[in-house]
Amino acid sequence: MRYDTIIIGAGAAGLFCGAEAARSGKSTLVLDHAKKPGEKIRISGGGRCNFTNMFAGPENFLSQNKHFAKSALKRFTQWDFIDRVDRAGIAWHEKTLGQLFCDDKATQIIDMLLDDLKSTGGELRLDTSVQSIAQDDDGFTLTLPTGRVRCANLVIATGGKSIPKMGATGLAYDIARQFGHALTETRPGLVPLTFPEGRFAALSGLSLPVRISNARATFDEAMLFTHRGLSGPAILQISSYWREGEPIEVNLIPDLPLFDLLAAQRQLEGRRNLTTELARHLPARLVDHLSNPLGLTGNLADQSDTRLRSLEHALSHWQLIPNGSEGYRTAEVTLGGIDTDGLDSRTMMSKTTPGLYFIGECVDVTGWLGGYNFQWAWASAHAAGNHIAAS
Repeated sequence: MRYDTIIIGAGAAGLFCGAEAARSGKSTLVLDHAKKPGEKIRISGGGRCNFTNMFAGPENFLSQNKHFAKSALKRFTQWDFIDRVDRAGIAWHEKTLGQLFCDDKATQIIDMLLDDLKSTGGELRLDTSVQSIAQDDDGFTLTLPTGRVRCANLVIATGGKSIPKMGATGLAYDIARQFGHALTETRPGLVPLTFPEGRFAALSGLSLPVRISNARATFDEAMLFTHRGLSGPAILQISSYWREGEPIEVNLIPDLPLFDLLAAQRQLEGRRNLTTELARHLPARLVDHLSNPLGLTGNLADQSDTRLRSLEHALSHWQLIPNGSEGYRTAEVTLGGIDTDGLDSRTMMSKTTPGLYFIGECVDVTGWLGGYNFQWAWASAHAAGNHIAAS
């Protein structure tokens, strides 16, 4: 069979692109080796799908070319996707920091994408692997278990390496190499960081707001202690900017004038134990954990101004060196990917192979935690789909 467009990957970018490409009446087929479409959508946001972010902009994305994402993000914004969600009758709410979630279930977003694909005449074929791809002057030929299909336009939307238990593979990178595209280094992104065994076992399950930073970025969000190390939004965010062997700095008392508070309390209740007083501002388990390393002994009256200043500095500049991350197994995204130098930022089409497009996570554009990566999926899919529909 011959189609105008074949899209490999029935995730967020692939399904969205399928409907966009088919709107002009062009025959469109979306393929995926999975048994169900949109599985990463289904599990995202605790099952409610953090489908975009009200503040999404180019500054919230990592790429070797920081300008590449600007065109797609400008031409299909978060407000454009919110309008699609509203028209589908899906109720939503803002949680924190501009993150938008479905009031009900993430499957509503999947259903919306499938309805759009069906209404525009697009076809979906699941449980179908692509065995090979060949190109000639007339387009592309894909060999499937059921035979061969041909197309003029081929869109790769198979994502990155993150969460392999859900079927993630490096197929997009293999196809990119086949057609002469370069790849940037790929790494797990938005991933928990690990520490030597037992380092934070006593604190497992404890969460608190922190300011976390390194030489490249700073985030104010919650941090979670785990048996394996550190997690939570703050850690996931900084993980995308972290490299092995580098330290991260944790401010356990962001915006808290600890010296002033302790000095004032020293005047009122000097006999009060220092750790007891600190436990009014920090979780007691954390104070106990830090008691020996920071020498938290004595009463408030025993603490000089110099000592209180030193304590404030230690708690606001806690230096930690992770020994690794949990890897692609739990990473929400893949950093790096197909080098944007080989793609047209307006259309997502290959500069060297007309009719070949790469969209979504497989491209070297990675967003922050909080709906940004879904917005890149919608925006890049819209760029490719609209170019196909208009050509």
